[in-house]
Amino acid sequence: MAARGHVQDPNDRRLRPIYDYLDNGNNKMAIQQADKLLKKHKDLHCAKVLKAIGLQRTGKQDEAFSLAQEVATLEPTDDNSLQALTILYREMHRPELVTKLYEAAVKKVPLSEEYHSHLFMAYARVGEYKKMQQAGMALYKTVPKNPYYFWSVMSLVMQAISAQDEKLAQTMFLPLAERMVEKMVKEEKIEAEAEVQLYFMILERLGKCVEALDMVRGPLGEKLTSELQSRENKCMMMYQRLQLWPECNALSYKLLLKNPDDWQFYLSYFDSLFHLMDKSWSPPNEEEHCVEGPVQTTVAEAVKFVVDRMEEEDKKESRPLRGPYMACLELIHRLRQRGCPDEQELGDPLELMLQFFGKFGDKPCCITDLKIYLHLLPPEQHTQFKNRLGELVPLGEVGEDGFGFPGDTKALQRHLCVCQLSRVLGLQRVLDTEGKLCLITELKAHYHYGLQFGKSCLKTELQFSDPYCLMVAHVYIDLWTETGDENMLWQCLGVLEEGLSFSPSNAQFKLLLLLLFCRLGAFQPVVDLYSSLDAKHVQHDTIGYLLTRYAGSLGQFAAASQSYNFSLRFFHSNQKDTSEYIIQAYKYGAFEKIPEFIAFRTRLNQSLHFAQVRTERMLLDLYTEADITSSLEESVKAMGLCPEEDDIPWDNMRDNRDLTVLFSWDPKDRELTEEHRRLSLEEESVWLKVRSLTLRLLASLALLGHAPSSRNSDKTNENGVSAKSSTLQTLLSQLDLTLQTAAQITEKQTQYPFLGPPSSRLATALSSGSCHCQASALQLSLTLQELETTGLDDSSELQTQICNSFKSLIVQLQELLSRCKGEVLEMKDSRLMTQPSLLETLVFFVETVWV
Repeated sequence: MAARGHVQDPNDRRLRPIYDYLDNGNNKMAIQQADKLLKKHKDLHCAKVLKAIGLQRTGKQDEAFSLAQEVATLEPTDDNSLQALTILYREMHRPELVTKLYEAAVKKVPLSEEYHSHLFMAYARVGEYKKMQQAGMALYKTVPKNPYYFWSVMSLVMQAISAQDEKLAQTMFLPLAERMVEKMVKEEKIEAEAEVQLYFMILERLGKCVEALDMVRGPLGEKLTSELQSRENKCMMMYQRLQLWPECNALSYKLLLKNPDDWQFYLSYFDSLFHLMDKSWSPPNEEEHCVEGPVQTTVAEAVKFVVDRMEEEDKKESRPLRGPYMACLELIHRLRQRGCPDEQELGDPLELMLQFFGKFGDKPCCITDLKIYLHLLPPEQHTQFKNRLGELVPLGEVGEDGFGFPGDTKALQRHLCVCQLSRVLGLQRVLDTEGKLCLITELKAHYHYGLQFGKSCLKTELQFSDPYCLMVAHVYIDLWTETGDENMLWQCLGVLEEGLSFSPSNAQFKLLLLLLFCRLGAFQPVVDLYSSLDAKHVQHDTIGYLLTRYAGSLGQFAAASQSYNFSLRFFHSNQKDTSEYIIQAYKYGAFEKIPEFIAFRTRLNQSLHFAQVRTERMLLDLYTEADITSSLEESVKAMGLCPEEDDIPWDNMRDNRDLTVLFSWDPKDRELTEEHRRLSLEEESVWLKVRSLTLRLLASLALLGHAPSSRNSDKTNENGVSAKSSTLQTLLSQLDLTLQTAAQITEKQTQYPFLGPPSSRLATALSSGSCHCQASALQLSLTLQELETTGLDDSSELQTQICNSFKSLIVQLQELLSRCKGEVLEMKDSRLMTQPSLLETLVFFVETVWV
């Protein structure tokens, strides 16, 4: 915290020991040293703040805040006090107080560049874009430097981005930002590339594509040098938006001549070509085709262009580039879509893919490149294609086990690619059980043989033959899903554990093991597996669902609480971290990144996973910690739960889960589809709605239970009981409607791919009767409240209703309990069978009893 360099100020020398104690985590000694210093120097404000930091870090937040406010009210202007207060307020998560500090400092020292700059950054941390604009201009007037001027311009852009009214953004904020930049352009004061980037961003957001294009083509565009082909990329973007297809085509053609491996320009070349053909565009007779050069408007020209690129690559002595060969397959795909016979001029797709494999089959990317275009092959050619590929793999002589093995890693990669393509084509799926077991034997043999090539690999490196092991696991999973024989899953676990022993850093092994253990109901190994993945930052949002989905449902409440905390810690730090990224972007002029950071923060705030873990964590805390009603009320208040408010952004919910994190070489009809994604999100959202309403109902009951009795009172509305009962009734109605929607969803019985999203807990919750039992219990609580309000004398019908409700509730609980009975591990016909659904039902029973 206190990297001070050479100390000259006597106060700095006196404060040095306190800084050292705080830096070393010795907060108690820092407090003692500060007290000693304050006895001698009562007016040393920084010592008070450093003491407050020590108090904050030892858990005495109120005392620390009080001490800090003593100094803040004096409006200090010394750098030590201001920096220490800034650190303290950040640790208190009160960045808004930093703005007040520097507002006062700037008033007292109006010519200080440093204080003006700190004030601007303080506003940035709290997202005060209007004040940032003003602070930026004040800073520019104090110290006329270009970066400060453009800080103010960017703050105007941020006001436009964050404005609720899009019309206001387009008619006021962005035009004003444009005029401010134009003023600097006319005065020839534009100095840096960042300023040109900002000007382009403003024009783009205003929809002034022509002006943006002229700017990029003009002298200002010459400053766009930090990224390769930055100027060309921006021109291409504007051409596409303006639908200037001749220019788009010519520029793509020109850039591909320079770099025939740039895939994005092949796509824009083909797009523009077919747009021009659809419009029957023809070049002018005498003039140039367009400002970018000659335009190609026929399929024949495109075919010749692609074939020429391929021939050039064939002539090269160095390693050929993949782009032209993939472009040939892409062009065949597009021509076939349009029913154009010219595709035959490019050749037979099977021969082209064999050619591609011959050149690039020893690269891991070969499978992902060819997988996209396998649909060009008719089904009757699949086996022929696989056999022809096998002929291109150099394997050694067949040994006693009946297999030939590769002699080096390149041959191994080729053989592996053939196996992967065979699986993608569905040739493994059509094998019978015996055939699949023989395939497993072959793949295992290749895996074990390939381990010799990785003997010198570090523990952090993957073995060359790891994909064989992963494919063996996938075939075992196929056998399990087809036969229901759980022995296949146990075999699969054994293979993956063996693979992990040779390749401890293989994330795919860990993820698949994690999924299998959860499916079997064995959660204990999962925590260590997930920890060893060492998930960082946004991965808590993208893959965190793999852990949080099963932790609570399998009854591992301590692990569930820990996993929720991991995720929530990331989400809560997101706000602070994003502010720091924005500040750094301002400092270094990376203005185009600032909207990206804002969008990233918004995406995380609207995350489905965030809403899930937050809701589940609060429910878990209420179930496990709120033992009596008073404790329940205290817990609800401590969580800040307000039953009347629903803070989940249902209309803007973002599904950030990475549902393809597990490698898959399955055929297309078994792959995860967009429909699967949509149904999974719908299912998870409805389940979240059920849990959120349950939480709000419990909170409402807790607060209702301690309201003053309204019996025989004419002030029902004054004491709030009536309003709270109304809230309770509204929430119960919403829960009832949600459960009806949930029943409709579960009727679909959607089956997801094994390596796709896990099914939600919704189906089990409904089939066990847990949801309806909880709803009945909550409804009964409302009825009991009505009884308290009405009085015993005037409520005979209500008492009968309550009596019947209690009887019905007991029956429902007994039925739920009966569904929990059984063996989690059971032997059937000498086979071990698992029933993890019993654990999930038992957890629902326990939750229902808690409710």
